[in-house]
Amino acid sequence: MDREIPKEERHKTIRKRWTRVAIIAASIIVAIIAVGAIMRPSVKLSSIRTGVADRGTLETSVAGTGRVVPAFEQIINSPITSRIVEVYSKEGDTLSAGTPLLRLDLESAETEIKRMADERRSKQLEADQTRLNNRTMLSDLEMQVKVKEMDVNRLRAEVVNERRLDSIGSGTGERVRQAEFAFETGRLQLQQLREQLANERDVHAATSKMKQLELSIFDKNFGEKQRTLEDARLKSPRRATLTYINDQIGQQVSQGEKVAVIADLSRFKVTAEIADSYADRVAVGSRVTIKAGNTELGGMVTNVTPLSKNGIISFSVTLDDDDHPRLRSGLKTEVHVLCDIRDDALRIPTGPYYHGEGEYEMFVINGDELVRRHVRLGESGYSFVEVLDGLSPGENVVISDMKDYAHKNKLTLKK
Repeated sequence: MDREIPKEERHKTIRKRWTRVAIIAASIIVAIIAVGAIMRPSVKLSSIRTGVADRGTLETSVAGTGRVVPAFEQIINSPITSRIVEVYSKEGDTLSAGTPLLRLDLESAETEIKRMADERRSKQLEADQTRLNNRTMLSDLEMQVKVKEMDVNRLRAEVVNERRLDSIGSGTGERVRQAEFAFETGRLQLQQLREQLANERDVHAATSKMKQLELSIFDKNFGEKQRTLEDARLKSPRRATLTYINDQIGQQVSQGEKVAVIADLSRFKVTAEIADSYADRVAVGSRVTIKAGNTELGGMVTNVTPLSKNGIISFSVTLDDDDHPRLRSGLKTEVHVLCDIRDDALRIPTGPYYHGEGEYEMFVINGDELVRRHVRLGESGYSFVEVLDGLSPGENVVISDMKDYAHKNKLTLKK
């Protein structure tokens, strides 16, 4: 016959059972936490870049790309259609002003110059002949006018004499009328000769001016041909370095075709490009920071292309130190155009994480962990990015690219 288990004994048994369950549950929880800690991704401190949020001056800027080019570069084109006969210089040569570069076949151009010189002499002789003919004709007319003036004076005297004779009864009215008619006819003929002389003077003056104008126009064309011929004897216009030359002897070159390029490789500037969305922030006179590798140089925008091409605007930068030894023609650079200066701005160092103003998920150092934080960033400068929300001064934030941990909320930080 079974006996009843005391109540106290039953409670003791239940307590032991629940104690074992609690120990097992705690062990499981500890194991889960341990496994989670073991499986949590970790990052070495030495493999990331960090920056401390602080308050200070922020120089906002927009970034573009650039290329170092010589401060002076000149393309030398062929002034005539010809062929290359000789080449006197080679690429890399240091040239003085007047150094011959190459020789073109100038036989046709020289023949044309001689023909034009003969034509000019012919035109000059023709102008001289016209001037002499005009002078002779005018002299004849002037002489006719003088003779006619003498004849009119004689006829006037006859009129006076006939009137006097008629008044004393020795003449007749008919002879007076004949004398008056002859005088009036002579006077009209004199007037006609004077008008003809004046007209001929005007015509001859106009003809002479026209001849002089024709000769002047011809002289300008002739002078242009002479300058073209002189330019065809291709020489360096200044002290520079020859960076390109067409050295194919016998090759035909067209008028205006590039045959050589010279450049001053002791001074440089930067040609830059930037997205046209920043067009209103790039203006002549804007300060610029140029970064070539680890070298930073200051400069100023001196020219901005007014039109956008494929979403890009171009501009030129004059460097403060344009003969820096780090500069090389063709060297690619980063270009940062200063837009604004803000005092007492909350900022963090810039880095590859920044892609423009907006919302970001960043990791903040918290003891031996990296904790994800939602951060809102504003405009950037060359060295710093403005923090609008999500960080406080003194917090240390990761500024490396952490896209490989985009879905992790915490990371273990290894020293």
